[in-house]
Amino acid sequence: MAAGPKGGASKSNALAKPELDKLQVYLRKVLANKTVEVRARQRAADAAELYVGGEFLGVVSKVLDDGETSYEVSMSILDYDLEEDTGS
Repeated sequence: MAAGPKGGASKSNALAKPELDKLQVYLRKVLANKTVEVRARQRAADAAELYVGGEFLGVVSKVLDDGETSYEVSMSILDYDLEEDTGS
């Protein structure tokens, strides 16, 4: 990822509000869930937080590579969360 001064995101790599809105619309459609929210991060302009039903789910990162833009979703699932959901 491109970095700006002091290790922050460069302006071209930053996620702007219209871009966050488009990601939210897309993810709501793909996940068939109207509670999906894509929120700007306070300290990382090149990533956003992903919430479903008000619960933090993961991070959406913007990737610029060879003139193309893509977005990656990163989600961690803790083993004890699996046990809670399955009743084990």
